[in-house]
Amino acid sequence: MISTEDIIKIASFFSIIAHTPGRLRVRVNPKIKDSGGNITIADIENLPNKIEGIISIKINKIIASVTIMYDPKIFSPKLWEDLIKNQNIEELTQLINKLAKEVI
Repeated sequence: MISTEDIIKIASFFSIIAHTPGRLRVRVNPKIKDSGGNITIADIENLPNKIEGIISIKINKIIASVTIMYDPKIFSPKLWEDLIKNQNIEELTQLINKLAKEVI
């Protein structure tokens, strides 16, 4: 299971490549392999099944990028940018916990 804290930790390895409402593409720092703990690619790809508002996650291992499709009515674009910048984490944690489809 992936926790809200894990999501925030994972996001710390991301930098935004392109962002339009509903679609976020990020570069993944290779250090995630050393510091990501026991979080797997399958855990990340499975997030749309666990959190309402995340439509899909596509991971491109070759170019180390992740594309997240989301509902901008549920997750405002600013919240994604805050997550990547590690800002307003309290608000994000509350929202993620509220949107969790099952206990995370």
